[in-house]
Amino acid sequence: MAIQPHLRVDEGDVHDVALLPGDPGRVQRIADRCGAVEELAHNREYRLVNGEYAGVPLTICSTGVGSPSAAIALEELAAVGVDTVIRPGTTGALQADIEVGDMVVATGAAKEEGTTKRYERVEYPAVPDFEVVRALTDAAESNDEAVHVGPVVTDDAFYAETDDYVADWEDAGLLAVEMEAAALFALARRKGLRAGAICTVDGNLVAGTQKGSGDVSEDELPPKARDNVARMIELALDAAATLG
Repeated sequence: MAIQPHLRVDEGDVHDVALLPGDPGRVQRIADRCGAVEELAHNREYRLVNGEYAGVPLTICSTGVGSPSAAIALEELAAVGVDTVIRPGTTGALQADIEVGDMVVATGAAKEEGTTKRYERVEYPAVPDFEVVRALTDAAESNDEAVHVGPVVTDDAFYAETDDYVADWEDAGLLAVEMEAAALFALARRKGLRAGAICTVDGNLVAGTQKGSGDVSEDELPPKARDNVARMIELALDAAATLG
């Protein structure tokens, strides 16, 4: 098999279970919690590292921002042997009772993006694998994390999420908005892979606290908003170890 054109890996290079953060910088944060770390490749937004957590070998691969690049990552990982993917990421809450620092485990993703439309009809559901959802939820609950389990929305247009969009998503009971889950869920289903996503809340669009807003210091944040990305990474790794 030829080297994959974007990820720059071949069959046998990666492990069965892969964590797919969006941010290439987050790959190192995850790898820092693993043993037997080996960098495989770094091309464009895709950085790949192998490691081991709780005795389970796994691969970490960044996807960049959005569904198009996430779909490329999943296509190429599937081609070289990955069978389970977990997205650890950040998300904006769409319900007033979801606080910054809470965790969201997605049970489905509304397709407010364009990538999946090239693969299938919009009526086909973008849903995760039940075993992955259960592993992520169990990991959060066993660590006493505030976790919300339910549907999210995947959107392409970060700067075009108007008040009308937010109100409609809120009324529909969607928990949060992010940018990759629908593509990962839909493509994984089509390829017979297991997929899931756990995201930590970094803002609430209903309350008007968006990502990066405000001038508060880390010490001024509510306790569960501190180190929330680090805690989310730990939960994703725990779930990966269970699934592996």
